[in-house]
Amino acid sequence: MKSALLVIDAQQTFKHTAYWSDSDLPAYLARQQALIDGCVDRGVPVVQVFHESAQGPFAVAANLRTIDGLAIAPAVVFRKHVHSALAGTGLLAWLTARGIDHLIISGIRTEQCCETTTRQASDSGFQVDFVTEATLTFPMQHARSGRTYTTAQLREHTELVLEGRFARIVSVAQALAALDAPLATLATTA
Repeated sequence: MKSALLVIDAQQTFKHTAYWSDSDLPAYLARQQALIDGCVDRGVPVVQVFHESAQGPFAVAANLRTIDGLAIAPAVVFRKHVHSALAGTGLLAWLTARGIDHLIISGIRTEQCCETTTRQASDSGFQVDFVTEATLTFPMQHARSGRTYTTAQLREHTELVLEGRFARIVSVAQALAALDAPLATLATTA
């Protein structure tokens, strides 16, 4: 099995949105950096993906850079315009050309771009490890009920819907240990 780490939308842009909150930022940055560093140490390519759009903060070129506090020297960078990092970016072709069949998913937002990419990756035949602790999200308010969902609730829901169907849910330590272990220890998802 050949692996790659995807760092999705870990970009400064989020600090310019109405929903930005830095309450979980220090923990996220520490876990994301540990995952990046661990993959680099093991020779696993790091792929950085930025989200850009035609309007709003994601259209401002100055915001389309790595979020402050994260050190990354990616093997390749892709820019996307939809939620999945695999849709319309050339990433799928890049991974296929290198024989990569195992993806480690991390980045910002847990339940949106990270989850969407995970689902598409699984459906495309990749083995996927979703590293929840190396993802960041923000509280969300339900449009109809008015209920606000915490980041912990959003992460738990993402794990619920991905585990065993689209990905293995792993910690940073487990993701890195799997890279060191015999390939047979990676469970196949259905």
